[in-house]
Amino acid sequence: MVMFMIWRVFSSMGNIALACTYATVIYDIMDTLKSHPPENKQMKKANVIGVSTMTMIFLLCSCLGYAAFGDHTPGNIFAGFYEPFWLVALGDTFIVIHMIGAYQVMGQPFFRVVEMGANIMWPDSNFINKEYPISLCGITINLKFFRLIWRTIFVIIATILAMAMPFFNEVLSFLGAIGFGPLVVFFPIQMHIAQKQIRTLSMKWCVLQFLNCLCFIVSLAAIVASIHEISKDLHKYKLFKYKQ
Repeated sequence: MVMFMIWRVFSSMGNIALACTYATVIYDIMDTLKSHPPENKQMKKANVIGVSTMTMIFLLCSCLGYAAFGDHTPGNIFAGFYEPFWLVALGDTFIVIHMIGAYQVMGQPFFRVVEMGANIMWPDSNFINKEYPISLCGITINLKFFRLIWRTIFVIIATILAMAMPFFNEVLSFLGAIGFGPLVVFFPIQMHIAQKQIRTLSMKWCVLQFLNCLCFIVSLAAIVASIHEISKDLHKYKLFKYKQ
């Protein structure tokens, strides 16, 4: 029982880490902002509001979920309720709306890498690089056939995989743990140290490196726990059968 709870705690760390992966999208958002006022000032305000709101909502979900279900709290809190049906359906609808927007934002770095790579490999291909302006209701959209087709295929494959995995919560934990240590903590801290020219072995440098090590341990523990949970669930569940 104790080991079961430890694995669940470590796996939960991965889910918390996944919530912090928005940091990898900040740079793409800053590229789209106007230069006045400065991007860092705009993003500072957005970060304070966004992180505060996200923390409050997540704490309410986790605390109320644990108060209602205890150790048997499902990964998707709505999976524990069946009545009133309209309220559960409304909550699921809001989740779908949220994920549609989040999908586009969180996928931008990956989309950019693939499309830039294709542009470098085939710079003369009209299918990959040529834009076709299309006007809809007075709004002009620059359409690229490669971007439309490959993103559509990617979304279809990702959706099928998500539906096929009855232990999607553990997969999310694994993905969050992988990206948390290096992308959310290590690289930003190292860039901050280089930008501010923080002296090696100074108090501030030591604190930042301690934070690096602590988050690395958290990521490693969450990865191990997620792999353990996935391997255990593989022997118990069938594809397209949701884990209760």
